[in-house]
Amino acid sequence: MNKTKSFEISKMLVVEAYKQVKKNKGAAGIDNKTMADFDADLKNNLFKIWNRMSSGSYFPPPVKMVPIPKKDGGVRMLGIPTIGDRIAQTVVKMMLEPILEPIFHEDSYGYRPNKSAHQAVEVAKQRCWVNKWTIDLDIKGFFDNLNHELVLKSVKHHTNNRLILLYVERWLKCPVIDRDGNFVKRDKGTPQGGVISPLLANLYLHYAFDSWITRVHRGVKFERYADDIVIHCNVLVEAQKVLKNLNQRMIDCGLELHPDKTKIVYCSQAMIREKVEFPQEFDFLGFTFKRRTIKTKHGKLRDGFLPGLSKSSKKQISAKIKQWYLPTRTDFNLQDISKRYNPALRGWFNYYGQISVAAYRPVQRHVREVLTNWAVRKFKRFKGSRTNAGIFIDDVLKKYPKMFSSYV
Repeated sequence: MNKTKSFEISKMLVVEAYKQVKKNKGAAGIDNKTMADFDADLKNNLFKIWNRMSSGSYFPPPVKMVPIPKKDGGVRMLGIPTIGDRIAQTVVKMMLEPILEPIFHEDSYGYRPNKSAHQAVEVAKQRCWVNKWTIDLDIKGFFDNLNHELVLKSVKHHTNNRLILLYVERWLKCPVIDRDGNFVKRDKGTPQGGVISPLLANLYLHYAFDSWITRVHRGVKFERYADDIVIHCNVLVEAQKVLKNLNQRMIDCGLELHPDKTKIVYCSQAMIREKVEFPQEFDFLGFTFKRRTIKTKHGKLRDGFLPGLSKSSKKQISAKIKQWYLPTRTDFNLQDISKRYNPALRGWFNYYGQISVAAYRPVQRHVREVLTNWAVRKFKRFKGSRTNAGIFIDDVLKKYPKMFSSYV
């Protein structure tokens, strides 16, 4: 151990943290320094981070808060640390995550190694077939309301590493710069967008929710992706009891369930819709779960409670495509359009289409419509004839299915 330093940190750990941050890209923080700016003096910048963290003299700069549109039409505030601070947070995350990962619940899927949103959606789909009642939870302002004392208590329960404890506390208390440029001190919460925030959030909810519900309501199943949670119950009275107890549990942990967005849902699969005074659909991770008619591999129709593209996801995708102004880009050919916009289409298709290609078809139809509008403007022979333009686009998509990923 270096006798001149308060803490022992490997320089290679800082280098590895830098590589992860660079791979994840991201915007500049409050200092407006981009990754290119950081790389221009890379060796010196990495040494400063290592030196200051090792001596205990590293203090994180304020976090820049940026409004991000939500799928429901509102906004959420995303915290953007500086590149240097993201590297420092990654160093501590790489030290803390191996300690916490073994204790996390198997049905916690968010921001964990070898876990994904697709896994959570698939498990939820299977459990909706078995359990008729689901609780759709919405924690009001979760990231903004984490109790700092409880977070630190949870971290201390699993490690006595002074470096981890020191810097976790400093990041929790680090002030933010709001959208108006005001300097705001914090006594609770952790900014969404910070590297360490998802790990701390998972630890918080592990004790506030995961371990609590498995202890108090044995046999009740759930899927949790960060603060997005659904719970499955066999009967209504069980769901009502769980929700009542959960309301109090959240209060005890300094949190609050959103009174309008938290609801008990009846997962009907019957051919004839039952008359119940409960919602019969819910949203989870960009998908709407509801009763849908599907065709089995034997060609027969049957009903099931299944996920499909949610209205809010469809609206968000359509809004993004609208920003491309494709019908006006008559200077482009189809190859140009594919080259520029296929990465976004591929990302949407890989996320939503992996769960249900059929439910993703509304987006496919929207892409076809936009391309048809483009063809009408691009080619004189289609002027006043959307039908022929649509046939042309259909022929192209059939002949070159990989040109637009949503049709693969």
